[in-house]
Amino acid sequence: MNAKSTCASAQVQDFPNGAGAAALLAAGIGSFMVAFFAILADKSAAIKSLMIFYKPTGPLSGVTTCSAVAWILCWAILDRRWRRRMVSLGPISTIALILLGLSLLLTFPPIVDLF
Repeated sequence: MNAKSTCASAQVQDFPNGAGAAALLAAGIGSFMVAFFAILADKSAAIKSLMIFYKPTGPLSGVTTCSAVAWILCWAILDRRWRRRMVSLGPISTIALILLGLSLLLTFPPIVDLF
């Protein structure tokens, strides 16, 4: 058997990538939620007081805790739906990177002050 016939007879198996895609998108959503909750706590006194889970850190404790909960919930839901599927990573990666970029921009005071 020569090398050419060996390569031709080898079959490429596609493994499900849904679990990885779920983790990637959930990370983007979770990072965006940090900025989202921070803006809410900054602009609303009622939400700011709700976000104080630990007094020495102020509303930051609630912002990070709620963001982490949102991240884990998104990851669990997406993983459950996608774990045995092949999904297109291109659009998911793009969305995750856009969310990450927005989360970074929305944490800078000159930009967040526009709201």
